[in-house]
Amino acid sequence: MRTAAAGAATGALLALTALAGACTPPQLERGDSRRSAPPETSTEPRPSDATAPASPPPTSATPPRPPAPSKVPLASTGFPPDAARAREQLARLTVARGKNWQTYQRSEFGIGWSDDVDAPGGRNGCDTRDDVLRRDLRNLREGDRNPCVVLSGTLLDPYTGKELPYSYRRASQIQTDHVVALGAAWRAGAWAWTPQRRLTYANDLDVLLAADKDTNYAKSSLTPDKWKPPRKEYWCEYGRRWTGIKAKYGLTVTAPEKLALQDLLATCR
Repeated sequence: MRTAAAGAATGALLALTALAGACTPPQLERGDSRRSAPPETSTEPRPSDATAPASPPPTSATPPRPPAPSKVPLASTGFPPDAARAREQLARLTVARGKNWQTYQRSEFGIGWSDDVDAPGGRNGCDTRDDVLRRDLRNLREGDRNPCVVLSGTLLDPYTGKELPYSYRRASQIQTDHVVALGAAWRAGAWAWTPQRRLTYANDLDVLLAADKDTNYAKSSLTPDKWKPPRKEYWCEYGRRWTGIKAKYGLTVTAPEKLALQDLLATCR
C-alpha cells in the first residue's frame, strides 16, 4: 500500500510540474529572455527596468534645418557717418605719406574670409561674403538648409548704377570690394598692426561692399584722388564711407587724398 501511495504522489507531482511549465506567465518569459541575453561588454551593473533610460527617438533620414543666422548687426551703429560727422572725422585724420607699400601682401590680412572676428557680421556663423550679399542684394533668396547661403538676388551696383543678377550656381559679375582696399590700408598704417587686427579689418562689413567686378578691378587700391565711382550720385556716400573707415581704424590720409575727400563730401546735400 505504501508503494502504491508513493507512486500516486509522484505522478501527481509530475502532473503539476508539467502544468506549471505550460502556464508560465509572459512577464517571466521576458525575464528569462533578459537573463539569457549575451553579457554586457561594460563591467558596470545593468540598470533595473525602473531606472533604465528611455530608448532614443528614431532619427530622421532628412537632416534638421540649421538655425537662422544669429542677429549680429551687419553694420556698426551710425555707420557710415553723415556728412557733418564725416567732415569732423576728416579734419582729425593724420596727414602723412604712405609707407611700406613695397612690403604689402594680401596674405598679411588672412587667407580667405573669416567669421572669427569682433566686427559687424563676425561670429554669426555665416561666411563674410554671404553676409555682404545678404545685406546688399535685393529680391534675396536664401538657402532652405543653410540660410547663410544666398541662392539668388539682384545688386544695384553703387559705383555704376547697373542692376546685376546673382545666382549661386552661375558665374557672377559681382565682387566683394574693400572700400579702402587692403593695399591702401597697408600704406596708411595697417603695416604696423597685429595679424588679428588685419584679419578683423579684412572681414569688417563696414569696410566691404558688393560691387561690379570690372569697376572693382579699375578701382584696385587707388585712393579717391586717383579714382572716384563713375556714378556721381554715389560720391557723397563714397566719401562718407571712406572717411568713416579711415577714422574707425586710425589710418592716415595723404594730402591729395584729403582734398579729394573734401570734394566728395562737398557733394552731400
